[in-house]
Amino acid sequence: MNKQEIITKFAIQGTILEVKEYGSGHINRTELVETQSAGKHHRYILQQINTDIFQDVDGLMENITSVTDFLRRKIKARGGDPDREALCVIPAKDGSSYCRVDGKCYRMYQFIQDAVSYDAVERQSDFYESALAFGTFQSLLSDYPAETLHETIADFHNTPKRFAAFRQAVQADVCCRVKDVGKEIAFLTEREAQMSVLTDLLAQGRLPLRVTHNDTKLNNVMLDQKTGKGICVIDLDTVMPGLSAYDFGDSIRFGANTAAEDETDLSKVSLDLELYEQYVRGYLKGCQGSLTGLEKQMLPMGAKMMTLECGMRFLADYLSGDTYFRIHREHHNLDRCRTQLALVADMERKWEQMAEIVAKAE
Repeated sequence: MNKQEIITKFAIQGTILEVKEYGSGHINRTELVETQSAGKHHRYILQQINTDIFQDVDGLMENITSVTDFLRRKIKARGGDPDREALCVIPAKDGSSYCRVDGKCYRMYQFIQDAVSYDAVERQSDFYESALAFGTFQSLLSDYPAETLHETIADFHNTPKRFAAFRQAVQADVCCRVKDVGKEIAFLTEREAQMSVLTDLLAQGRLPLRVTHNDTKLNNVMLDQKTGKGICVIDLDTVMPGLSAYDFGDSIRFGANTAAEDETDLSKVSLDLELYEQYVRGYLKGCQGSLTGLEKQMLPMGAKMMTLECGMRFLADYLSGDTYFRIHREHHNLDRCRTQLALVADMERKWEQMAEIVAKAE
């Protein structure tokens, strides 16, 4: 079945004018669909879901539709524009949230007009706006029953289990690379006791289970083209039950690093405290007091744990023969690992400042 026939399975308006590739995502295949009816143009996003990663498509789409419906009701109730401030899933004509064609799964969203996203932090204001948007996302969903969501990727941010998988990769040493990474293995092993801090607090009931996005990069927030204000959080594939510290921490790991994720010159790697403070201010403002005192206190730990976890995932993949993360050069995953560990080390040097910034923020 060709693309035009797939598109017509969805409840869209008008006749199809153009279909073209769209965006810079690496997981799902994304295309922009333009249609016209009665002289009016309409735009939609068509995605082929990556079923290698997301095997439970029913669970995935149930998460997305229930969360977006909840968000849209909340946004409308507070006088906002749900068509710009939340994703809108376009149903298939049979009423389902996606369609399956020739063994492949497709979904469609309404396109968010006059908005842009950025792959890297160019201005502090953009980082602040992304923080405000993710904080607002957390606040709007603070009374959503997180435990009812499907875990689309099991133990995604279970740091102790990630460490156990890393240890298994070290023991297996299938590519005989362990001998060259003793320093990195020691760095991670020395911090093993810290890796269960967040999961222990959750298990003890001291941290609440939240609806978490789990991929809080800058490019997953749409910014208004005219005002630069954060409008809408997108890419909800990894929306799952989790901890607020996970979402905060992943944003800091990715956005407040002074170097690229795969920088080979580790002297360039550091935590930008100005960007960190911008994000803390924006995130907590967006949360509007919905976080508990301990949740707020654990935000720096979230930044450290997400960075540490990512570093050991890169190293485990390197030791296993680079089977998960796509690489573009020899030792690419090792370079990524070293960057993350260098960032962790700098966070540890700046730990008191990180905690003080959070404590002073409203």
